[in-house]
Amino acid sequence: MTTPKSFKKSNKRGRIIRVCKKSIASEAIGKLQKNTDTFILTFGQFSLIDTLTSILDQTGPAHVTISTWTAANADLERSASLMASSEILSLRMIVDNFFKTRQPKYFYHMINLFGSNSIRQMKTHAKFIIVQNDQWNIVVRTSMNLNKNPRLENIEISENKDFTDFFNKIVDEIFNEIKPNEVKKSILDLKNTEEQSLFKEVSANFIKRSSLNEPRFSHEIKEK
Repeated sequence: MTTPKSFKKSNKRGRIIRVCKKSIASEAIGKLQKNTDTFILTFGQFSLIDTLTSILDQTGPAHVTISTWTAANADLERSASLMASSEILSLRMIVDNFFKTRQPKYFYHMINLFGSNSIRQMKTHAKFIIVQNDQWNIVVRTSMNLNKNPRLENIEISENKDFTDFFNKIVDEIFNEIKPNEVKKSILDLKNTEEQSLFKEVSANFIKRSSLNEPRFSHEIKEK
């Protein structure tokens, strides 16, 4: 049986926590910081592609990976526009193996936009984005799919090279193990990925429940 792959992050990092009821993506994300995790709760006022666009506005052109359970035409078109403008230097996409069955129109539109070599189909519910260039190493983990999300959603933006390399290594293995146009229904082996990357665990101070009533209040937790 395939063992879980895990990564423990160092606690020598900054952590920002925000609840954003009205903010647009750029306001919610704020200024990107090195070696910092930014956790955001949104109320559906912006999408995952808005998040990606706002990150690229700060990082500049970068290589991007998107893993999603489903996707909508409008968000796929915006991704293609980012490629056409060279804001996305290269794009890899991982989608659930039933996306083609559930949304064939969107699936084939995605193939037409990006080509089958850029896409892998597998059993997945993981939603994440990797954004990487010479200056920035970012992983976005989220509950959002690549479509409109008019509901409570979470986003965590982590800037850390080791963490980004960990995700990239898994994506590399997925692309090596699954062929273009292949629908992978079994669990992947990921034989070249270590079972655990050893780093110190993250710790954070307790956040009072009452703070969630503030629509634009941010908590910045710093190491003592």
